Amino acid sequence: MVLLLLGVTIVSAQKTTGAQDRGYWVKTLHKIAWPVVDNLSRETLRQNMPLEQGPQYYMDAKKVTYLEAVGRCVAGLAPWLELPDDDTEEGQLRKKYKAALLKGLTHAVNPASKDYLNFREENQPIVDASYLAQAFMRAPKALWEPLDAVTKQRYVEEFKSQRNRSGAYNNWLLFSGIIEGFLRSVGEEFDPARVDFALNKMKEWYTGDSWYTDGAKFSMDYYNSYVIHSMLVDLLETLNTKPTGKYRQKGYNTTEAYEQALQRMIRHAEFLERIISPEGTYPAFGRSVTYRTAAFQALGHTALLHKLPEWVNPAQVRCALTKVFYNMYDGNQNFDAKGWLVLGFNGHQPMMADQYTSTGSLYIATLGFLPLGLPANDPFWTAPAADWTAKKAWSGQPVKKDYKVEY
Repeated sequence: MVLLLLGVTIVSAQKTTGAQDRGYWVKTLHKIAWPVVDNLSRETLRQNMPLEQGPQYYMDAKKVTYLEAVGRCVAGLAPWLELPDDDTEEGQLRKKYKAALLKGLTHAVNPASKDYLNFREENQPIVDASYLAQAFMRAPKALWEPLDAVTKQRYVEEFKSQRNRSGAYNNWLLFSGIIEGFLRSVGEEFDPARVDFALNKMKEWYTGDSWYTDGAKFSMDYYNSYVIHSMLVDLLETLNTKPTGKYRQKGYNTTEAYEQALQRMIRHAEFLERIISPEGTYPAFGRSVTYRTAAFQALGHTALLHKLPEWVNPAQVRCALTKVFYNMYDGNQNFDAKGWLVLGFNGHQPMMADQYTSTGSLYIATLGFLPLGLPANDPFWTAPAADWTAKKAWSGQPVKKDYKVEY
């Protein structure tokens, strides 16, 4: 609605329904993800994906960027694709994605394919193999079980090939840990030492009030959400449940550890919801800000698990994230002429990209869309629109005071 007040044009905010918000989320996720998924299915990913690199980029991009794009993109798509089939317009789109991905994932590990992805050279593939393993864990019925036996065995071999390298002494430990956790979940031989090391160091690196240090020293960035909380929760969940029985480590109870990690992620989700401004923006601080909406993975993951705090209405999370997505993706400032993501935060800003960031890295942005794994009739989508915390606080509405929480 447009109003004229004292000669000034004012656009009043129109509240949307949950169904409209969901439709916008699906449209936006499709806008981001389809170039990766479609090209992989056609064996044209290497041919068509651009290769833009951050300043002082130090890797061989052609060896790592394509697995980055695939692993990261699919990890965010997975909960949505795991929903049951239906005949809605959205359901038809999901079917299209699943068919394309099953074809593309087969190409990705077929040495004869033009889009055979590199798992075996450089350290970076440790990261992106882990996101692909996490995608299989998040959508076993949609993405893992339908694969043919040869393709499954090829993935097992590619995942095991990560063991001849090591990465950074920080959140990277979780990458190795979750790959081994996935192998265990499908009944394959796995390396418990890599699992133990990841779990023990994350326990040691917890600094309080939902924040982990990223290695020995604390960094003020979004890596607690990009990686740490969600990967730790998913790893501990699978160790508790798959294939049968609980994972045993002397002096480490994985059931208690899972509950603790979950509570810490819930608390971190509170922080993430509170940093979304009344206008639907959030601070661009810390390394890897070009990962864009991956910053909200822990918030979306908490919503997906129906574990938001009782004083955080799911609708306020939906509305806050919808506003963020609108600000970031509704225009074309973050896409090139062919629809690929460009280096930057909210626009083509290559100076904001880190020395390890290339085009493929950017597809981690899909991790912000995890609540699409909730069905359309879930209260997250059906509840009336609601103001989020910052919007309430800046308009004089009652807001629960914030105070540290220890778990």
